[in-house]
Amino acid sequence: MGQVEEVKKKNKLLAMIIRNDYTCDGVDFITPNAYSQQVAYMHHPAGKVIDAHVHNLVHRNVVMTQEVLFLKKGILRVDFYDEYEDYLESRDLHAGDVILLVSGGHGFQALEEVEMIEVKQGPYAGDEDKKRFNGIDGTEAVYKGDR
Repeated sequence: MGQVEEVKKKNKLLAMIIRNDYTCDGVDFITPNAYSQQVAYMHHPAGKVIDAHVHNLVHRNVVMTQEVLFLKKGILRVDFYDEYEDYLESRDLHAGDVILLVSGGHGFQALEEVEMIEVKQGPYAGDEDKKRFNGIDGTEAVYKGDR
């Protein structure tokens, strides 16, 4: 079994990292039902049938953007900040890792050439969608969890 890492400030969840070696049988919804981004890991044997379906129109009220990054290539340092823009810690993502950014702030530095896919709620609100602030530089990175 691989691992799902949680990045927290006290009891507040900032991010969930699903490492490339994570595995399970069947379907594992890693996120709680209340999250506006739902992330699941699925492992099915050859021949497994997933019933054809359409999604119903359901009104959802999304007030905070959560985003998911799929790292395809390289190493990406993720710097985590709380909602007050105070730096907390950093983690490295490697090819195959997935991260759900749940709350707080974040910044990134490509430690190697990076290719990744980002998924988040839309529609994009332009300048109203995010507040930029000065983050740390690479020399200030502190690693509390896995690199």
